Amino acid sequence: MDSHPEQARLLRALSHPVRLQIAEILAQEEACVCHLERRLGLRQAYVSQQLAVLRSAGLLTERRVGTFVYHRLADPALAEFLEALRHLTGAPAPSLGPVEPAGCGCPRCELSLQPTSR
Repeated sequence: MDSHPEQARLLRALSHPVRLQIAEILAQEEACVCHLERRLGLRQAYVSQQLAVLRSAGLLTERRVGTFVYHRLADPALAEFLEALRHLTGAPAPSLGPVEPAGCGCPRCELSLQPTSR
């Protein structure tokens, strides 16, 4: 059985700079659209459109918490592939700082905004 058509389909899904950035972020942490939107500096609709391409290619899975959806890579091998791709191109590993939770209503951000009791 020839697996090249399937491999080409997956590579096409990753052949967009923003989709590669999203995959790089999700290789390090699961994220909701609001976090990806903030990290990338892009509109929610555009980020969602790119997530849909990755999801339809089978590269992402999601976890729902109420109305919020957290995305992550479907297979850890994709993170290894992205690392090999960085090595081949000489690109540095992405460094992700914390996402500013202000203005985001997802459960993870709401928890980080709550004052800690001592």
